[in-house]
Amino acid sequence: MEEEKQEKRQTKPIRCIVKLGGAAITCKSELEKINEENLKIVSSQLRQAMVLGQSPSTKVLGMDWSKRHGRSEVSCSVDDFGYDAIIDSSRFIVVHGAGSFGHFQACKSGVHKGGLDQPLVKAGFVATRISVTALNLEIVRALAREGIASVGMSPFSCGWSTCERNIASADLSIVAKAIDSGFIPVLHGDAVFDGLQGCTILSGDVIIRHLAEQLKPEYVVFLVSSPWNISFSCLHCCTHKILLYSLCKIGSRWLRDWSSVYSSFYLVNVIKNK
Repeated sequence: MEEEKQEKRQTKPIRCIVKLGGAAITCKSELEKINEENLKIVSSQLRQAMVLGQSPSTKVLGMDWSKRHGRSEVSCSVDDFGYDAIIDSSRFIVVHGAGSFGHFQACKSGVHKGGLDQPLVKAGFVATRISVTALNLEIVRALAREGIASVGMSPFSCGWSTCERNIASADLSIVAKAIDSGFIPVLHGDAVFDGLQGCTILSGDVIIRHLAEQLKPEYVVFLVSSPWNISFSCLHCCTHKILLYSLCKIGSRWLRDWSSVYSSFYLVNVIKNK
């Protein structure tokens, strides 16, 4: 009986997988620098799309209770989290690229080519993971400040691995458990073990394709700095609807795709209403 209940929980559809392009949320010309403006805007829009039962005027219940750089106080309003607090989210998954994080370390050491028996590759593996997990933490914190119950999930730590750079093992049970528990999993491109060459880089686009094939979401949304900053093999992975948006600043307005300018809430409306 318990197994049947568990199977039913796992068959609930995923509403949306959102890919945050690395070049859209970081400054690629500056090593390990986050594009704070883009990340804040995207996090705010995702809150309006994800968090159930909230209007745009509803008070945001922030969940980042850690000290932030440049601030002496910790923001923690425990009294706001009563039994009637609204923190339930739609069934979303967020995957982000590395942008200006991780690429420098991976390229300098050749992690993507494998060879963990080489000291430089082993050191680069460690350095790459330090960098990409640091970015993941900052994205999780940005979402948490918007009241999104986000949890970082690194593919390496979750046991994902490849063989000849193709996914060989990717246990999605912890991802499914997090979603069923009301959390938003936040995954990222990562350095992982490879069965043939020892190690490699597992990209966010490959992760997106695998998640879409296995979980079959209603939508896959790509937020990128340019429509060309995406591996188009991702667009042929399943039968779900795919939406592409470019985050290029034009004066005081934001281009949501490469043909038309919409309001800042267009992404929210697309996810909620289509």
